[in-house]
Amino acid sequence: MKLVILAGGFGTRLSEETDRLPKPMVKIGTKPIIWHIMKYYSIYGLNDFIILGGFKYRVLQNYFNKNKKKFITNNLNWKIKVINTGKDTMTGGRLKRIKDLLDDDEDFCLTYGDGLSNVNIKKQILFHKRNKKLATILAVHPPARFGLLNIKNKLAIKFTEKPKNNSQIGWINGGYFILSKKVIDLIKDDKSIWERKPLETLAKKKELSAFTHNGFWKPMDTIRDKKDLEELIKNKAAPWVKW
Repeated sequence: MKLVILAGGFGTRLSEETDRLPKPMVKIGTKPIIWHIMKYYSIYGLNDFIILGGFKYRVLQNYFNKNKKKFITNNLNWKIKVINTGKDTMTGGRLKRIKDLLDDDEDFCLTYGDGLSNVNIKKQILFHKRNKKLATILAVHPPARFGLLNIKNKLAIKFTEKPKNNSQIGWINGGYFILSKKVIDLIKDDKSIWERKPLETLAKKKELSAFTHNGFWKPMDTIRDKKDLEELIKNKAAPWVKW
């Protein structure tokens, strides 16, 4: 099964780093975050990667070309394609551009190049196959960054400061997908945003199953997020790493 990684955005919320690098190349510890994502999937036997570059895609291309021998030396049997899908192409458009690189008879995984989790990929794939839907989305609870208010009759009747139990916040898109190639037919052109009409249509048609995950999940949206992830690496407490 192939893993497709969306890696072409501008990363404007992390502009301190992305003025010179594509966001997936920002380092967590000594390695780019995209390397961490790929290494995690490879634990589950996924070693065939298609990286959808755009903004500063040559930085991605040069990194993987330069480190080919190192990956082999470290017993990483990775097959990597870095594709320039256009600087201004939206997420759905990037996926549509590589349709011919995907097998007709095999589903594939899709994720973003800036989010880490300890989701069990093997269980998610089995869940997807059992449900026989066109798409499976990872459902996660967002990190609790702010205090929660319960409001009734214009009064705040309960305040919870950064609740440790994120289940109080509800479910969001965790960005780890398993998809049939058929979903690409729902994408119109370069301006299509994967998270809008394609996903909305799949949900409406009852073709989007949700694999729930209560464990670790964290996107790298800000410098604070980057520092939090680096602390986990530094303390050998990163849930996505097999120590």
